[in-house]
Amino acid sequence: MRKFFISLLLVLLLVGGVVAYYCYGMFYNSAVDEVFTVRITPKTTYEAVVDKIKKNSEYNWAFEFYAEYLELESNLRVGTFRIEPGMSVMTIVRTLKYGDSITTRLTINNARTPEALAKKIAAKFEFSEQDMLSTLRDSTLIAELGYNSAEEMFSIFIPNTYELFSDISPRSLVLKFKEEFDKFWASKERQRKLDRVGLSPLEVMTLASIVHEETRAKSEMPRIAGVYMNRLEKDMLLQADPTVKYAINDPSVKRILKKHLKIESPYNTYIHKGLPPAPIAMPDVAAIEAVLDYEEHDYLYFCARAEFDGKHNFAETLEEHNKNARAYQDALNKRNIKK
Repeated sequence: MRKFFISLLLVLLLVGGVVAYYCYGMFYNSAVDEVFTVRITPKTTYEAVVDKIKKNSEYNWAFEFYAEYLELESNLRVGTFRIEPGMSVMTIVRTLKYGDSITTRLTINNARTPEALAKKIAAKFEFSEQDMLSTLRDSTLIAELGYNSAEEMFSIFIPNTYELFSDISPRSLVLKFKEEFDKFWASKERQRKLDRVGLSPLEVMTLASIVHEETRAKSEMPRIAGVYMNRLEKDMLLQADPTVKYAINDPSVKRILKKHLKIESPYNTYIHKGLPPAPIAMPDVAAIEAVLDYEEHDYLYFCARAEFDGKHNFAETLEEHNKNARAYQDALNKRNIKK
């Protein structure tokens, strides 16, 4: 009997050792054969993360156990995480909870020119501002994407927050933004709206940039867009002050003078009909949507209000507009604003 218990104990120890070794392997051995990434956005669910890991690695039970132990579900972080061959279950979980994202979050808005955009982008990545600007002005790349100038290609940059690989090159970054631009315009709803306005995406971005520069009051944007659509339809000069500021390269000008209106530039809509060749700034999404959903009305003119509240008076006739303009000019004079 004694020998039986000794033999049983040895068997149990052996089995226990095998189990322990197997469990140790589940947590510490390599669980990954090929590189894959896990992208987590604010909308990503924990279940989606678990499913991605299970499809690309081994030892699923061990992953779930250790993830629960480290409370991974309540500690998900936005980012893209690189999971490499040789990583164990424990390393995977710790990478998701503590590791560095291999992406950089880039928020772009309010850049008026390719130069300003290059500076904003380069501040977030390893490449230089000059490298970025050279790419934005690379004639080969510009032609490859179907544009005629850097100013036209500037339209592909739609304000938003983007997650990009940290080691991305300037060229790859531009291609990524073109991809995002194409996705933005690919929706059936936006395609339907493009048909309604009768403009190309580049033309919408150009008009939206003018609307964006005219007002920050989102409630007014569709109405202002409607004024310009009316003027385009009637083959009138747009006479948009922001285009003059762009032509003279001085967005700080508060008072447009007669000498400014005579500046020869394809962007000066006081002397050239139609839209300027390219956006004069980076329009926000609200301005883009305002053009697509422009308000239908009979207004042909608008002028900043004398109250300086950021809003405008609208007019159907030149006589009414001149009255509004005189009131605004008088207000400028009272404030001694001469330029």
